Amino acid sequence: MSLATTPVDTHARILGIGSYRGSLIVPNADIIAAIDSSDEWIQQRSGIRERRFADEHESVQFMSVEASKVAIQRAGITAAEIDCVVVATVSHLLQTPAIATAIAHELGTDKAAAFDISAACAGFCHGVALANDMVRAGSATNVLVIGVERLSEITDPGDRGTAFIFADGAGAAVVGRSETNGISPVVWGSDGEYFDYIRQREDWRDVVGTPEEPGSGVMPFLTMQGSSVFRWASFAMAKIANETLERAGITADELDVFVPHQANMRIIDAMARSMKLPPHVRIARDIAEQGNTSAASVPLALDRMMVEGEARSGDKALLIAFGAGLAYAAQVVVVP
Repeated sequence: MSLATTPVDTHARILGIGSYRGSLIVPNADIIAAIDSSDEWIQQRSGIRERRFADEHESVQFMSVEASKVAIQRAGITAAEIDCVVVATVSHLLQTPAIATAIAHELGTDKAAAFDISAACAGFCHGVALANDMVRAGSATNVLVIGVERLSEITDPGDRGTAFIFADGAGAAVVGRSETNGISPVVWGSDGEYFDYIRQREDWRDVVGTPEEPGSGVMPFLTMQGSSVFRWASFAMAKIANETLERAGITADELDVFVPHQANMRIIDAMARSMKLPPHVRIARDIAEQGNTSAASVPLALDRMMVEGEARSGDKALLIAFGAGLAYAAQVVVVP
């Protein structure tokens, strides 16, 4: 006896996207005193003019639910039709259970599978790849993928290398069945040789300590070797981007939209130059007003482009992200 298989013509695509941005607008002027810097220095180094921080009530769960409601509505389905919820985040500070389970319940998904993934800034693209495979394999009809971060809570406001970069927000996408293919094969991987380039400063055990040797008691903030990350990402990711176009079966000339992880404006520009993107390709630059939201940055940037008319339904968009680990993932999607 053989097992049932999914029809080979099953395809998947993104059906709808939604976003939620932290409600507090924080200009560079509010950051510079603590890091002995200037607005000019921050803009030259990162392209960031302001960033969005979450207010007290805007938890990881709250922002995720708000973004998901929009994505579900735009997808034209109900929450009860979601079979699986995948949440990419590094800033849900409760080790277990997965925040995805609470989000699934609040949305009313009727016992959907739910789990978190930790792939840092590449998390959303990992989630889209998993959702694509689930739908194509038949284990789900509709998958909700969320990238969400509340990085202001784990960023040292006095750290000159990170304080001006990170921000808060959530982006969500519903991936479901389609008559035509709307998500390319993923190109993903990791480069653990550079594990320490972006990391939590301390192990939680060092923070807590023991009765005999008390820990620091200080939040283990994020730390980053910015120059090393810049050099690695500017060139390594351009190669991954070109490989992704090849796997999608298109050329740069056939691409409409480029949505890289919003890590740094200089990295975005370097990648575009290395890829030799033609002038007609519209490039996401959400970082200028939003800051770097890690796993949330790609869906937030794509949603802004859709709202502002820079990304139109049917466009081919290259999504690519990289982050701590160093982990990366990329795919070409058809804009919903």
